[in-house]
Amino acid sequence: MLEHVHKHIISELQQSAKTDIIFILSSIVLNLITLAINSGSVDKSRTDETILVVMFIFVALVILINVVAIVGLLKGKETRAKLLNGIIAMYKDQHVDKYYDESLLSSYSVRYNLFIMVVVCTGIIAIIVPFVMR
Repeated sequence: MLEHVHKHIISELQQSAKTDIIFILSSIVLNLITLAINSGSVDKSRTDETILVVMFIFVALVILINVVAIVGLLKGKETRAKLLNGIIAMYKDQHVDKYYDESLLSSYSVRYNLFIMVVVCTGIIAIIVPFVMR
């Protein structure tokens, strides 16, 4: 039974990692696409108010998607910590915990914080640069 639980936790960790990748890539790609579209629309937005409205709609989309991605990453971080704490407890019960360095938990936390920072920074750039160019 213990082996089944271990496999299940590992499977959950793998699924969580895939979900995190989707959140990260989706938000970064959207940020870069929005940056390109809004930057390309700068000249027209000076004379056409409709283009300016469209630029603001893209800004709202960037904010929404980035908030969703950040919340998803924070939940992924929380889930990973819980699953890894479960594995560590299981390893301690089986007296094999010396083979798993618990400092990995803080490394994962730092990594998630860096992912969130990348999402936020690309989002800020996607929002600010076109309006500075305007």
